[in-house]
Amino acid sequence: MATRKSRSETAKQESEVAEVVSGGEDLGGMSFNSLMSAATSAVSAQALARESVKLYTEWLKIMWGKSEREIPQKDWRFADPAWKDNPLYTRLAKGYLAFCDSVDKVVEDNPDWKKRERAKFLTGILTSAMSPTNTLLGNPAALKKAYETGGMSLVRGTQNMVGDMVAGKRLPSQVKASDFKVGENLAATPGAVVFRNEVLEVIQYTPVTAKVREIPTIIMVPPIGKYYFMDLAPGRSFVQHAVSKGIQTFITSWRNPQKEHADWGLDEYVQSLLDTVGAACEVTGSKKVNILGLCAGGILSTLLLNYMAATGDKRINAAAFGVMLLDFESEAPIGALQVKPVLRLAAKRSAKKGILPASSLATVFAWMRPNDLVWNYWVNNYLEGKEPPTFDILAWSVDGTNLPGTLHGQFLDIFENNPLPNAGALTVLGQPVDLSRIKVETLVTGALTDHLTPWKACYRTTQLLGGKSTFVLSNAGHIAALVPGGDPEQWLAKAQKHTGTWWEVWAEWTLERSGKDKPVPGTLGSAHHPIVDKAPGQYVHQPA
Repeated sequence: MATRKSRSETAKQESEVAEVVSGGEDLGGMSFNSLMSAATSAVSAQALARESVKLYTEWLKIMWGKSEREIPQKDWRFADPAWKDNPLYTRLAKGYLAFCDSVDKVVEDNPDWKKRERAKFLTGILTSAMSPTNTLLGNPAALKKAYETGGMSLVRGTQNMVGDMVAGKRLPSQVKASDFKVGENLAATPGAVVFRNEVLEVIQYTPVTAKVREIPTIIMVPPIGKYYFMDLAPGRSFVQHAVSKGIQTFITSWRNPQKEHADWGLDEYVQSLLDTVGAACEVTGSKKVNILGLCAGGILSTLLLNYMAATGDKRINAAAFGVMLLDFESEAPIGALQVKPVLRLAAKRSAKKGILPASSLATVFAWMRPNDLVWNYWVNNYLEGKEPPTFDILAWSVDGTNLPGTLHGQFLDIFENNPLPNAGALTVLGQPVDLSRIKVETLVTGALTDHLTPWKACYRTTQLLGGKSTFVLSNAGHIAALVPGGDPEQWLAKAQKHTGTWWEVWAEWTLERSGKDKPVPGTLGSAHHPIVDKAPGQYVHQPA
């Protein structure tokens, strides 16, 4: 059973528990009021007074047309020409943006990064909600649409809103889901399920090259969300890319747990990954495998590596990780949710329900980027009366998975108490976790624009693991790569920069560690692991 050593609670921490208040908007299983209470503690009275004076001065300049403030061209909310051509709308936009800037400066003044991120999270929700473009009169594009359609856009918008309410959706629909079907234009790469237990399925993909490499790769996806974010529409599929390089590719597909699976935790998930390694080795005849762990799947992969290192199991040849955090003391926006009473309340709720519902996770992630993931669709669907967009990654994002109550509680413990960097603070499958004993070679990737796992926090992983590591930073078609050394900024100054994507770097790195070419197997699976289903399998179709 996975366990963590207890830590003594200080009087201050005990008093924080009392700050949790009931009521308020439910934010992914968390009390909005308790988050707000925690966030306001980050506001400095001096910064508030200073920025208030500056804001009132700027508002006077805006009123008299003397402000030099520019309306950002890339802000979708103010793309309509009326925001620049109409004096009233121009003043409205500049006044609103001045207010947002002042709020941001007040928040940034706090030296405590957790309090700062907490306040940024809450003020981001509030300022985005206050945008004039969220109202009909404050949105010239929506008004034009209503005029041009004789009011029909407002009728369609009302129908869209009622449809979402009837469907029990907490947020506006983000995608026209009917345009996508798993197994046809999503998760469509040919393959077969060659291993299944009650926790996961393992899919082996059909080779498309004349030869394949000896050592296979297992993609270990997070239990939060379904696996096919790595197998989107053809031409946009990472799996398809990997197979095209001659890499024998397997992927995990987690079961969508229900209340009866409430006791599944780290032990069950890591044991299933250990079984996956055994299946991939047996099917391919290889004594070793490479792995790619992504996000929370990377955490599980790391715990697997720890167990294998502790027991002398050397079947992992090399490991790659994508946008994964191991040290939750690293500065990151997700730290906004590191409020002990809030986390305890969330754990208590999921333990009572048996699961953390997929909708709760989706709500939290959406409110971390409210302009793009909430109000964008509010305006598109309700004010302008348009259909939601057709986009494969959005179809995946709304096709969520639950988390078992036990696993959710353990993830919250990792998030709150940060045991992973501290040797012996966590035990999984009977083995204390000590990241320094993980000696396999690793490739660690981060993204410059990632809003959940900032690249400097991802870089920290290279300093925690015990083996040779290469760090790759991706940014809109450009990458930087170098063996880590020093702090993140020193690394960035020395890193070699290339044009391309992290897919290409990963494939090249993996191929160099995948052995020699060998003939393509005549069939998928093996006598001991026969095909039990066609890809994409059964678990991916299970509703939350």
